[in-house]
Amino acid sequence: MRIVQHTSQIRSEDRGSVAAVGNFDGVHLGHQKVIQEASRIANGLKAPLSVLTFEPHPRMLFQTDGAPFRLTTRASKSDVLAEIGVELLIELPFDNAFSQLSAEDFVTKVLAEALGLKHVVCGYDFVFGHRRRGTPEILEHLCGNTGIGVSRMPAFSETDGAVYSSTRVRQCLTEGDPRGAAELLGRPWSFTSTVETGDKRGRTIGFPTCNLRVVDLVQPAYGVYAVLVQLHNETDWLPGVANFGRRPTVNDRGALFEVNLFDLDKDLYDQQLTIRIIDFIRPEMKFSGIDDLKTQITLDAMRAKEFLSEIRS
Repeated sequence: MRIVQHTSQIRSEDRGSVAAVGNFDGVHLGHQKVIQEASRIANGLKAPLSVLTFEPHPRMLFQTDGAPFRLTTRASKSDVLAEIGVELLIELPFDNAFSQLSAEDFVTKVLAEALGLKHVVCGYDFVFGHRRRGTPEILEHLCGNTGIGVSRMPAFSETDGAVYSSTRVRQCLTEGDPRGAAELLGRPWSFTSTVETGDKRGRTIGFPTCNLRVVDLVQPAYGVYAVLVQLHNETDWLPGVANFGRRPTVNDRGALFEVNLFDLDKDLYDQQLTIRIIDFIRPEMKFSGIDDLKTQITLDAMRAKEFLSEIRS
């Protein structure tokens, strides 16, 4: 997949594309429906398919003091888009100047002149332009004046009627429901981080761990999880159990994922790992001492192996 990060990088062969447009944080199944529709239209028009998004997420510009909320980093979002077949990703820089563009200028100067789009596909809740005044209805009107076609996609729902949304994915994660998040995403939620040097306390009780932080992303509920782990530049997923929290029984070093890998025992300090959160085992707890902690970790590992065996069988 080729990534364009400025309109000046648009090639002549990129013009005339059918673009799925939105933030696509998480690239959940609702997002994928929008992209699939853009792909269908592009095939019918024999035009290139592109995804148009914005970096950083606009909310990060206007809510600088808020807690991290993103489901995917820039890199992980592009990885997912590549996996589902997107060949051209247009990441427009969202800064103060861009935020001041009127809805009219966004359509005429960006979509029509700079990108030369043939057709745009957006979700039912897409907003754009200064003060978010542009709506899908306004997009249709403005694009009609420039010869760009527009398709508005409805809200996509699960069988229970709940709408796919990034907000619902975040809610599942913060409430300790990674299975619910995976149902919305179409895959387990994951993050990538670098292993930190810890106090090596886990090794002394027979459970060596890799210590990782969740950086600039939504924080899952504190507790113990069954996880799968992929080492950098490798393809296999290794089973493990992880505690995410502030370690109330021992010294608090801030929120950490402490991952114990079942089938690997080697130094991974400073290596980059990707962690898939598969299932929630229990909330974070404080124990009376190390012996009680060790007993509970043994039980947690057994439960994690049971959960992971279900998805591998």
